[in-house]
Amino acid sequence: MPDWTFPGCPEPPDWTLDWEALPRRFLWLRTLEGTPQEPDYHAEGDVLTHTRMVTEALIADADWRAWEPERRSVLFAAALLHDVAKPACTQIAVDGRVSSPGHARAGAAMAREILTRGEGLIETMPFPQREAVARLVRSHGLPLWFLEKRDPQRAVLAASMSARLDDVAALAEADVRGRVCADQQGLLERVALFRAYCEEQVCLTQPYAFASDHSRFIYFRDPAKAPTYAAYDDTVCEVTLMAGLPGAGKDTWIARHAPDLPVISLDAIRRELKVTPADDQGAVAALAKSRARELLRRQQSFIWNATNITRTLRSALIDLFAAYHARIRIVYVDAPWDAILRRNQERESSVPEPVIARMLRKLEVPDLTEAHAVEWVWRE
Repeated sequence: MPDWTFPGCPEPPDWTLDWEALPRRFLWLRTLEGTPQEPDYHAEGDVLTHTRMVTEALIADADWRAWEPERRSVLFAAALLHDVAKPACTQIAVDGRVSSPGHARAGAAMAREILTRGEGLIETMPFPQREAVARLVRSHGLPLWFLEKRDPQRAVLAASMSARLDDVAALAEADVRGRVCADQQGLLERVALFRAYCEEQVCLTQPYAFASDHSRFIYFRDPAKAPTYAAYDDTVCEVTLMAGLPGAGKDTWIARHAPDLPVISLDAIRRELKVTPADDQGAVAALAKSRARELLRRQQSFIWNATNITRTLRSALIDLFAAYHARIRIVYVDAPWDAILRRNQERESSVPEPVIARMLRKLEVPDLTEAHAVEWVWRE
């Protein structure tokens, strides 16, 4: 498969950026025009102006130009999308101060939705590159503010589980260079400090290496644990937690890879109880958890099959499984948007397309801070 490249990403030898073509192609870029920013931090003007300056700063960077094409494209797309949620998140206080709280988290979700649906793209963006972009958008402010976190080390190590932190730093540096502000040099020094800190933690170019998968699992569940803590592995069985949008291919994965394991399927329980997805799901969840506890008490490995699209949903189940000393594996299944819609229509009990679209907007792809193991499966 050839390297994927993002439309408009400059290429050697001239590295030409046709900026005027990008807003014409991408509606989400045009929405940034006119969105104000706090002049103390962004005297350059609105969000679209800032986004152009960030993109220009990135492509002028000699290190970025030396990267392989696919990595350059991922950073280029992240630069275009890093503030995509500012129009929705921007607030103007009574004293005129402008802020955009939560725009990085919201921006990651918006970037994922935009790239999944292929808005302005000729072809569907491959899952690994799409997620790399979304997670860069989510973490782009971390280099500037990590020292102000309650636990800076934990914040950095968590970010290293889902993004290359040298790429995060490169995006943050472009974000600083692509603005007009009095403290630009101080902000660049923060980015340099972030790089040095990540190098010290040995997680600048790779995820932090815990003593074991179980040690990593315990560390992110227990704030009192140090990252060097080597946890005793007392797991007695394994629960595979499926995740993915309807029609992504979770049932197919189970049939191919784990046909002999017991499966607790929320769809099957709904059919058993004659409950529709629109009905109250209390009885479905209660019966599913009752059957899970029975298997856990027997130390029997099994599969929990449902969409589990948010971290909150997964966390409640992982708490249950971990209480019985289960090893938790998340298998997230993804597929192109048109394939998801087509497969959904072919199902016996299809989900309305607007419902799937709402689920996509809520989707949080799992990462290694959540479980002992996470597998990401991309289906064509």
